[in-house]
Amino acid sequence: MLIRRPTDILPSEITSPELYRDRRRFLAQSTALALAAALPAGLARAAGQSLGPLAKSPYSIGETPTPYKAVTTYNNFYELGTDKADPAENTHRLKPAPWTLRVEGLVNKPRTFSIEELLKLAPLEERIYRMRCVEGWSMVIPWVGFPLASLLKLVEPQGSAKYVEFVSHYDRSTMTRGVLEWPYNEGLRLDEARHPLTLLAVGLYGEVLPVQNGAPIRLVVPWKYGFKGAKSLVTLRLTEKQPITAWMKAGPSEYGFYSNVNPEVDHPRWSQATERRIGEFSKRKTLMFNGYADQVASMYTGMDLRRFF
Repeated sequence: MLIRRPTDILPSEITSPELYRDRRRFLAQSTALALAAALPAGLARAAGQSLGPLAKSPYSIGETPTPYKAVTTYNNFYELGTDKADPAENTHRLKPAPWTLRVEGLVNKPRTFSIEELLKLAPLEERIYRMRCVEGWSMVIPWVGFPLASLLKLVEPQGSAKYVEFVSHYDRSTMTRGVLEWPYNEGLRLDEARHPLTLLAVGLYGEVLPVQNGAPIRLVVPWKYGFKGAKSLVTLRLTEKQPITAWMKAGPSEYGFYSNVNPEVDHPRWSQATERRIGEFSKRKTLMFNGYADQVASMYTGMDLRRFF
């Protein structure tokens, strides 16, 4: 189908742990003025080196984050290009401000939020999460954001709401045509969306989220494959019926609605039993639910995870 196995990143292309912090400072300083000019006043004040102060999160894992350069130059963001390097080279195709996020559907209080309002929903947290791509590579990323549950609470889901659909920004004049049915959409069951691990991210490494990583706001669900994390969100829609997502439309035999990380259920064209952490040469065993089984397995009790893949 459409996703291909990635070529490995060469060691020379990955910033060493000793250097990536300096790179972060340089990038923040060089882009701060441009961001400040483009963003509304409330967000412009956060467009420098930091989104802090950040709350400490009990959900962070104790693993070393993947270097900043790899996280921001090796991306799946098909609206900005289908090769891994394309999104970082095509950031001019998406303007992250001004921006609003609409929450609609089966809610008592539908509402459109500005980015400034979203940043005030709850104390921002830095959460170090594993990310596992269906293609077989993985990263550890220090996201900055707030629980999706905080947003859902404000709009008051109705009793008939069973799912949340996520719709990404799409501009046909600047973004990739073909490949998928645009705009990109994803979905979660409502209990998955309300789970405390489910994050709406507005930054990474303590800084404003780069365009290539889904600016200005994206979904992060760490126990699912990375494509579930819809980027550059413009609409959340609560529904009674399960959404048919972008990759389900493109390849229903390859990409299921749940897309939980599962080493026992292979993709039709490659094994999911192992993964390669970006920056490492050897492969490691893939963990059930990406290592978050203790927190999330109870949501799938009694389900046939081969059928509901």
